[in-house]
Amino acid sequence: MTGNPSQVPAADGALRILSFLAAQRGPVAAARLATALELPRSTVYHLLGVLQQRGFIVHLPEERRYGLGFAAFELSSGFSRQQPLARLGRPLVAGLVDRVGESGHLAVLHGRDVLYLVEERAPRRPSLVTDVGVRLPAHLTATGRALLAALPPAQLRALYPDAAAFAQRSGGGPQTYRQLRQLLSAVRAAGYATESGDVTSGLASVAVAVLDHVGWPAAAVAITFAADAADERTWAALAAEVRTAAAELTRRISGAPAGSLRG
Repeated sequence: MTGNPSQVPAADGALRILSFLAAQRGPVAAARLATALELPRSTVYHLLGVLQQRGFIVHLPEERRYGLGFAAFELSSGFSRQQPLARLGRPLVAGLVDRVGESGHLAVLHGRDVLYLVEERAPRRPSLVTDVGVRLPAHLTATGRALLAALPPAQLRALYPDAAAFAQRSGGGPQTYRQLRQLLSAVRAAGYATESGDVTSGLASVAVAVLDHVGWPAAAVAITFAADAADERTWAALAAEVRTAAAELTRRISGAPAGSLRG
């Protein structure tokens, strides 16, 4: 059943606000929303209030701006649960594993965790904790770091408001927001994320984000290998292979071109 959006103006206005926010590099002011969407300011403030109550947006009082909230991430996760990313990504991850001879996976951001959608094990390689359906703290994993590095600063801060947000496994990885920002700055500079021993002792990973049509991190592709078996040249070669797979998945979902990580 279809209908004219003008027959349900509140629903149409709320969805337009969410779509507009999703296309921005960061939170925006209510006045800009009203101007861009050609809506009365009173209407915009009313809709923002409802969306904030439902968790779809967050208000940043110091900046007087609005950004996407945790419920919006849940919508993204719901999309992931319906498997289109897994279906598109599985053959690419399998091909990556065949080329490099190491285990590979595909994950999405779910709040402060990464959720693994695809896991392809290479023959005679160590067992991993990153099975399908497993969640791990995003700031400790290569996939999570690749995804977090592509978020706008305000969204990153909303995910990590205080020290309690930094879950630990082995005692490694960032433990403060400042440390996380420094780490993610290095990820953006390199074009790929790494971790070594922060999830499982002796194992390391390299990951690259897959970006959607507005440059938002839709997923991340990664491979995991024995940390002591890779020198600096090997890390770079593996990262190049992962980048190729991530770029192809980005293309398949009509995503943003490579190199469009958010600053």
